[in-house]
Amino acid sequence: MIFKEEKKSFFGKMSQRISDALAGKATIDDDFMDELEEILITSDIGMETTMKIVDMLRTEVKTNNLTKPSVIKIRLAKIIASVINKKDAQQLCQDTPLVILMIGINGGGKTTSIGKLAHKLRQEGKTVMLAAADTFRAAAAEQLCIWGDRVGVNVVKHQEGADPSAVIYDAIQSAKAKNIDVLICDTAGRLQNKKNLMDELNKMNKIIGREYPEAARENLLVLDATTGKNAVSQVKEFGDVADITGIVLTKLDGTAKGGIVVTIADEFDLPVKFIGVGEGIDDLKEFDPVEFAEGIFNE
Repeated sequence: MIFKEEKKSFFGKMSQRISDALAGKATIDDDFMDELEEILITSDIGMETTMKIVDMLRTEVKTNNLTKPSVIKIRLAKIIASVINKKDAQQLCQDTPLVILMIGINGGGKTTSIGKLAHKLRQEGKTVMLAAADTFRAAAAEQLCIWGDRVGVNVVKHQEGADPSAVIYDAIQSAKAKNIDVLICDTAGRLQNKKNLMDELNKMNKIIGREYPEAARENLLVLDATTGKNAVSQVKEFGDVADITGIVLTKLDGTAKGGIVVTIADEFDLPVKFIGVGEGIDDLKEFDPVEFAEGIFNE
């Protein structure tokens, strides 16, 4: 299992700390619940989400008269899974044609995620095209083209500094002419200020709506898991300028605690659709809430 192998890096030593807190206890008391709160919060799980999880566990303990430490960990995993599971919204839209806008700050793994997602979709038998609409960052289009060559998909690009919406327009015309299943669009991670970013994304959305009204839509926010709670502020910022339909969480293969998964899914009611668990082209995985939660506690 993916998460069993990586659980130490996902949540640090959260499972061990919970085991230590339970050690020697004949009953599950308030002292344990207080310690559990501290453990969850220091694992990058936000205060509100932590309180929800602990309250749900308190109810289960009281209702079912739970006392065994081994049972507590199983129930806790189920509670966490229930908090982060967004059911049907968890899956990438399967309708075609589909236009995916990839948004997120520079350096968060956006271009790499686009390449890996394009590869995944091609492996599923879909035709894919990329649009290099981040025309503000030097070499952004070139990096996307490298991925396009590697994956074997066409990339629509203009010169650096061109109008990003013009790139989107041309990509849509090309995708329609070639009956492409999925068009994935790179976007600028930062402009001069939030208003510029909002205006640019609004313009892109208008172009897509006007030129490709029959297309299904996804707006995926790419977040670097190693930034921890800073990722929460990114969700808030981009949520102000775009209708986010899901999260792609990158770099869950190193020092990331992973608790940020729980916070984002709960506080923003957003599905984590994909996670990056390595550098390889196949290391973009569909997020499985149950597997993730169980993986926290697998010894």
